[in-house]
Amino acid sequence: MSRFKIVLYKPLIPGNTGSIGRTCVALDLELILIKPYGFNLDEKEVRRAGLDYWKHVKLKEFDNWNSFFQEEKPQAIFFFSKLAKKNIYQANFSPDCYLIFGSETTGLPNSFYNDFPESFYKLPMYSDIIRSLNLSNAATAVAYEALRQIEFQNQ
Repeated sequence: MSRFKIVLYKPLIPGNTGSIGRTCVALDLELILIKPYGFNLDEKEVRRAGLDYWKHVKLKEFDNWNSFFQEEKPQAIFFFSKLAKKNIYQANFSPDCYLIFGSETTGLPNSFYNDFPESFYKLPMYSDIIRSLNLSNAATAVAYEALRQIEFQNQ
């Protein structure tokens, strides 16, 4: 069975990447990282967040967006940003989709919004106090919604 994939575009915080890797192991998903990172994958913070599961992460790395796009050739892509107009519950996830998250501080580049305007979604936030959700929390929430839609919707 084909499984959706989580993509982190230029992640900066090692603990977030480690935690997302742990989620990927739990759901048997591939984690794709697009460089540059704000850390070294060998840093103890990545391993600490991923615990002893990090060695089991199905990890693929790309030097840049273009090499990712040329090699993976994603057909179903979903970008996540607090700036999106549609919420996650309007997305129709498929088993072969890619869930793409931007850097913790800068998000995704404007060119992505221009190139894929209909592919952006957000998690609802109802408080004006919160600027954004933690990346690992957001990625986990999205992954479980995608899993629910793909595997459990018709049960």
